[in-house]
Amino acid sequence: MLIGIYKMSKTKKLSFTIILVVFILTSSCIQKKESEWISIFNGKDLNGWSPKFTGEAYGKNFLNTFQAKDGKLIVSYDDYANFDDNFGHIFYKEKLSHYRLRLEYRFLGESVLGSPDWAFKNSGIKYHSPHPSELPIDQKLLVAVEAQILGGNGKTERFTGNVCTAGTHIVMNDSLITQHCTNSSYLAINDSSWVKMEIEVHGSEKIIHKINGQEVLQYAKPQYDDTDEFARELMKNGHSRIMSEGYIALQAEGHPIEFKNIELMKLDE
Repeated sequence: MLIGIYKMSKTKKLSFTIILVVFILTSSCIQKKESEWISIFNGKDLNGWSPKFTGEAYGKNFLNTFQAKDGKLIVSYDDYANFDDNFGHIFYKEKLSHYRLRLEYRFLGESVLGSPDWAFKNSGIKYHSPHPSELPIDQKLLVAVEAQILGGNGKTERFTGNVCTAGTHIVMNDSLITQHCTNSSYLAINDSSWVKMEIEVHGSEKIIHKINGQEVLQYAKPQYDDTDEFARELMKNGHSRIMSEGYIALQAEGHPIEFKNIELMKLDE
């Protein structure tokens, strides 16, 4: 009887030890994973980021559109008399493939005079982009996949965290999606509240969009559209049809917007 109790006690001790070890390892992994988030915008200047505008050379910050102020990366149109199709992007310096990117955004004010109607409270995160030095000087819509950012207008139903595909296609539910934009499941916010957005990119195999911590869209196999002249030129110059890596960029399409807490976590391939 005592032997049985002793054996049972040893078994319980062993089970408890195993559970404890698993708990410690799991906690350690979680802690390590959280510690891998790094800030890629210092909040003081645009170090590590470079702009490209339609009709302008790579590196020129046209009319001081992109600014760093009070910890925020700002898209400002204070110096504009008219938009004049000066579409802009600001690119992070590093080529990426497997990662998570998160930030907060909010729209402010009104669209600049001369911007297209669709650009009202419209911005986005482009990813798997070619390096900006490869872009034609007159290109308006950057050939890359976009995690679209929209704000509400208080009148019609709009969504944010959508996917848009200038010169590209994606695959959803095993079907090739060729339409320009596909809505997420998250309603756009009408006011100027900060919104948390995250994209999780696993090369070409899986891309996830999240808004305020909620998964709102998932798709795969971003690829160049061979009917697009810029996409054809990129493939001619050695870019693979299936897009698995590239640069990220934040858009300036005519409406003032602010970004903050821009952070990156690299994932194992």
